[in-house]
Amino acid sequence: MKRLLIMRSCEPIVRFTCCSVRYGECRRNHAASTGGYAIDGCREFIAEGEESTSGALKCAACGCHRSFHRRVQVYEVAWDYGSNTSSTE
Repeated sequence: MKRLLIMRSCEPIVRFTCCSVRYGECRRNHAASTGGYAIDGCREFIAEGEESTSGALKCAACGCHRSFHRRVQVYEVAWDYGSNTSSTE
């Protein structure tokens, strides 16, 4: 008895979902009042207080508001291939 095997190529379905947001380096120009340009070198936002308090919006490292820090969205990638093979007798 012969069996027929059919192989199908299936394109993956890729879904991107936004999982979380983190804040990177500080972009505030601290020398703007004197006519110059200087940033403090703060590499990552570190909240000064707990979530849902006013300290959560202030950086503990440089003292800036969170809006001066670069916003980075972290995405989760989901691959769905489905069924790749089927067999028929």
